[in-house]
Order: sequence, then structure tokens, then C-alpha cells
Amino acid sequence: MDPIILWILLAVGFLILEFATVALISIWFVVGSLVALIAGVLGAAFWLQLLLFALVALALLLLLRPFLQRFVTPHKVPTNIDAMVGQEAVVTEAISKLDGTGSVKINGLVWSARSESGEPIPAGAIVTVQAVEGVKLIVLPVAR
Repeated sequence: MDPIILWILLAVGFLILEFATVALISIWFVVGSLVALIAGVLGAAFWLQLLLFALVALALLLLLRPFLQRFVTPHKVPTNIDAMVGQEAVVTEAISKLDGTGSVKINGLVWSARSESGEPIPAGAIVTVQAVEGVKLIVLPVAR
């Protein structure tokens, strides 16, 4: 097989793979294939084409991927719910793992709650929000 056709097929194949994944998986190999194709058209030996392919693809992967990942990776946008973690709340309904009950009041709103340790927490106790799981706050009693 003619090396020029090989590089064209590889470039197209890697490009299709990149479009299928959209995760910066094979774009480096597309560029490496194109550089090797240009070298082949200019009459370079096949071993040199292979070397150029490998060096260009590796260099782009190592140098550009960390920079471009920032634009491809979705960023988590913090919400007001995330701000509740670490805040204190008042238990409005006793928290009991056995009964499956419990609620707390935080920032003027009442939320369902459960104890992180599984221990019951009486109404009126002050707790710290440890996490948010769905519509429930995971809390621990404040030691006073």
C-alpha cells in the first residue's frame, strides 16, 4: 500500500473517531497523520514519516491536551444548595433512622434530614450540615 494513501486513511479514521467521541481522544493522531502525509508527498522515507507521526502526535498530546481540557471538560456550577454544607441548622422534627423521620430548618426553609452517624437526634438540637443527597440534608449534632 502506498504510504500516502495510508496516511490519508489514518487521518480520516482518526478524525471520524474524534467526532464520535468529542473528548480530545484522537485529534493528536489526525495532525500527526497529516504531518506524515506531507513528509510522504515531499519524498521522505517511510521510517521518517513514522517518526514524524509519532513525534508530532506525542508532542501535541503532552503539550496541548492539559490546556485544551479546560475548555472541553464541563465545569460544575455551584448552587445555593452547595453553600449549605458546613452551616448549622435546628432540628424541627426528631431525626430517627428507625422511624425514617426527621427535618431541620436552615435559612428559613424546612428540609428533610437524616443523621450521618445513624444516631437519633432530638427536636431542638443544633446540627451541622455535612452533605446534600437529593432533597435530604445529611447532618451531625453539634457538640456543645
